[in-house]
Amino acid sequence: MGAHALTNDPAPHRASPAALASWALFDWAAQPYFTLITTFVFAPYFASHLAASPVEGQALWGYAAGAAGFVIALTSPVLGAIADAAGRRKPWIAAFSVMLMAGSAALWFAAPGSSGVVAFALVAYAVATLGAEYATVFNNAMMPDLVSPKRLGRLSGMGWAMGYMGGLVSLVIVLGFLAADAGTGRTILGFAPAFGLDPATHEGDRAAGPLTAIWYMVFVLPLFFFVPDTPPRIAVRRAIRLGIANLKESVRHARQERSLWVFLAASMAYRDALTALFAFGGIFAAGQLGWQTLQIGLFGILLTVTGMLGALLGGFLDDRLGPKPVLIGSVSILTACCIAIVSIDRETVLFVIHVAQPETGGLFASLPEQLYLVLGGLIGAAAGPLQAASRTLLVRLSQPDRMTEAFGLYALAGKATSFIGPVAVAFVTSVSGSQRIGISAIIALFVLGGVMLAKIPVRQG
Repeated sequence: MGAHALTNDPAPHRASPAALASWALFDWAAQPYFTLITTFVFAPYFASHLAASPVEGQALWGYAAGAAGFVIALTSPVLGAIADAAGRRKPWIAAFSVMLMAGSAALWFAAPGSSGVVAFALVAYAVATLGAEYATVFNNAMMPDLVSPKRLGRLSGMGWAMGYMGGLVSLVIVLGFLAADAGTGRTILGFAPAFGLDPATHEGDRAAGPLTAIWYMVFVLPLFFFVPDTPPRIAVRRAIRLGIANLKESVRHARQERSLWVFLAASMAYRDALTALFAFGGIFAAGQLGWQTLQIGLFGILLTVTGMLGALLGGFLDDRLGPKPVLIGSVSILTACCIAIVSIDRETVLFVIHVAQPETGGLFASLPEQLYLVLGGLIGAAAGPLQAASRTLLVRLSQPDRMTEAFGLYALAGKATSFIGPVAVAFVTSVSGSQRIGISAIIALFVLGGVMLAKIPVRQG
């Protein structure tokens, strides 16, 4: 597997505009799960209103994310190798889409005060996470069949930008028409909640689950109609044996593919750090700054807009400069932002500087809140290029005939420590009794990933 592999690929790479747009729509379809459920709406609701306290909520959410990540780490490379041997990828996407939609829709029933609601919500969240991550593995593996190597950066950037835009639109729908403040009974746009949703029982927050399921079901359909799939190769039973054998061979030849494996190790660190940052960002703001759904939602809109713009810009920089400089720059920005976030609480910035509380209780009136907004914008701007350039660098380092296996290994790299990162945040939070100290575990992962990225030799395809 070398960076030159794609240059000898005789495939014409002439997917139709409809196919390219439909492939990018997968990110649009899947992103509301990450925006609404894992970050800005349901996760803060879980920590603030289902768990006994925000500290316990952050810890439990981390353990659930870790459990799902452990399963993904064990299985995704094997599934990818089997899919490469069998050929087709759409049936796998369809099967895992069912898990994503079922788990998301089930979150509607996670009402405050219900018996066993905490465990129920965590199980539904884990099932939806498995579906979302597995489906993404197979969707990503389609990339080199659609465009030439010199256009991979723009295709990946377009996909991430579409994802951020989908997350933004879905977040506006929830905040503007579904989720209302329990005190005023009104949404952020001043409306009464649609469908008679009850603010007292947080039905607007819980509605993020079924909305995610319906949204995904509608917008993933073009992928099945317009994106060409790899032709079938062999029967599934034989593909299982051959896929596992191919995966073992890849692991045995790891030394010959040093650049690929160093990249996978680097992405293992920085992508897990980014996942943890998104997973706990809203929970941290709820606990440390006292933000409610309104403030967290506006914060999410800001982060999503800057993420969309960053993904588009990162795609062009990727094609012009290569993915490695884009990745190193993004990791550096995210590391600095995490250090700044840990230094903030309601009364302090930069660890030791105490700030006066505003006389009026206006929206984002305090200096810590304003600084957190700025950091959120920077995180979004750096996260988009980081995720888009990671896909293109992997394609450049992988063999075309083992692309799904490579993305399965990539999912492994993103999830092998995903049960360590969130669990580390959860454990440190539980032991220290401090959300700030718990979040600091993310910084070490970003630093480790950046150091390993710098060691990867990459040639342009």
